[in-house]
Amino acid sequence: MPGGSIGERTRLSWQLARRGARARLARLNAHPLLRWRFIAARPDRLLIAPQDLRTADATRAGEIYGGRFAFAGKVVICDGRSAFEMVPPSDEWAQALLGFSWLRHLRAAESGITRANARALVDEWMAFQGGWHPIGWRSDNLSRRIMSWLSQAPLILHDADLAFYRRFMRSMTRQVRYLRRTVAEARDGAQRLQVLIALTYAALCMAGQARHLRSATKRLSDELDNQILPDGGHVSRNPGMLIDLLLDLLPLRQAFAARNMPPPQALLNAIDRMMPMLRFFRHGDGNFALFNGMGPTEADHLATILAYDDARGEPFANAPYSGYQRVVSDDMTLIVDTGAPPPFSLSHEAHAGCLSFELSKGSQRIVVNCGMPATSRESWRQVARATTSHSTAAINDVSSCRFVDAASSRKLQGMPITAGPTNIPVDREEIEDGTLLRMSHDGYNERFGIIHQRTLLLARSGGRLEGEDEFIFTARRGASRGQPDEFALRFHLHPAIKASRLNDMHGVMLILPNRDVWNFNAYEDRVEIEESVYLAGNEGPRRTVQIVIHGIARQIQHVRWTFSLTTPTQPAQRRSKGEESSGRRARSSEPELPL
Repeated sequence: MPGGSIGERTRLSWQLARRGARARLARLNAHPLLRWRFIAARPDRLLIAPQDLRTADATRAGEIYGGRFAFAGKVVICDGRSAFEMVPPSDEWAQALLGFSWLRHLRAAESGITRANARALVDEWMAFQGGWHPIGWRSDNLSRRIMSWLSQAPLILHDADLAFYRRFMRSMTRQVRYLRRTVAEARDGAQRLQVLIALTYAALCMAGQARHLRSATKRLSDELDNQILPDGGHVSRNPGMLIDLLLDLLPLRQAFAARNMPPPQALLNAIDRMMPMLRFFRHGDGNFALFNGMGPTEADHLATILAYDDARGEPFANAPYSGYQRVVSDDMTLIVDTGAPPPFSLSHEAHAGCLSFELSKGSQRIVVNCGMPATSRESWRQVARATTSHSTAAINDVSSCRFVDAASSRKLQGMPITAGPTNIPVDREEIEDGTLLRMSHDGYNERFGIIHQRTLLLARSGGRLEGEDEFIFTARRGASRGQPDEFALRFHLHPAIKASRLNDMHGVMLILPNRDVWNFNAYEDRVEIEESVYLAGNEGPRRTVQIVIHGIARQIQHVRWTFSLTTPTQPAQRRSKGEESSGRRARSSEPELPL
């Protein structure tokens, strides 16, 4: 990587080599002369069908029956052709189609027509792509399809004739054998875990696969131990990954019970660790905080998972392995990213949002990060991952992490992080006034010789958040002398918030949907209200605004600011120009944050 360190270039070369090896293995396994290894001489028999916890919408069955396939924000109308003949409008659409999770909508409709439609669509896939397809047989699509076919087998096989049953089971057996052979092709992280979950499902549900159960559970257990951190977070640091994985792991636990087999201890431990983390990332409105690839919270899926949480305890405050802090005072919630980026091979979705935070009061979201959209993610991915899309400070408008260049990203199928913050000390203290967090990161040290230090104090009363951001110059500054050191301190606001800058140019009045009025005060520094975008809306990206403080770090090394609640009956008054000088004198008497 041009301009990168030796360590960065070594990691990139190693990842490219691994990616190339996986691609060669995929081409080898796809060769027509070798596919005979995965053809079953005698199809396996289905023993049980695991439960599908994902919610279904029976109204979508009519659309599918009419040949209208709407996935990932794209609609394809087949006009009498098979959906599997159509050119996919996006990779996300193809992934949704070929994963067959949409079969649950047909099952929800529960009629002879939808059962026949399900069989016909499965039969079409076997006819058009059952032999081989470069996208359909990719490990992520293949593993999801195996799980979908197993869980929806009662829908597909009800009233089916013997010939279709044999054809279906022969295809299932072939797909499982191929997936077992090509586990190494799966990308590190959640994709590989999904493959191992699918293989464990198959070993439990299919009679001919039972001999593989011990090895499948061993590999799954090892991967769970590697990917689910001691505090319950996922190694990718994406909160949404917990929901996706638990939707598969909870039915897997039930499948072991249905076969009168004890689940592996690693599976039980992983579920027990992950459940409290679901509550850790939730705001008062039930939505997850937007960190490291998190998009819109699927409330129905989350509610389904939480119904399996027997403890239902209060979320803990500190997730040191995942790299997050949570502070709650009264009904006010503060969640802060205090972690380093995940390892190179697991960082394709990770964001450069170190020391960013989100703030909510009851069910009202106030300060947010931009998040990720549910659809068209590729169009927004690099914008969303940038430091400027998070409620934290950015130096010279560059991110605190470095991503691989565009040329390498095509080979790696993504843009993992090659460098970022490594030293992120966090000190948490309960004081008389509330909870105090002191933290810093060195993501800008190598390039600009600057350490970003942030101090947050959430008042015990729950109506005030005080903050201070400091830019500390280090010895590395000499190597970059003469470079600019402009900073932008950003606070992205939820789109439901109405923001108006006060006449003194140092404050902003915020009106929440419940009519509560808040003040943002920057004391000595000028604030701007600039455009922003909230990507994680349920209906797609939405316009919003952000509060921004610009400055030169050499000239302004400390920036103090406060979010404070005022009563709805006594809203903040806009200051006149004549009051600005007296206001500046009054700011000098504001209490300092404990250092």
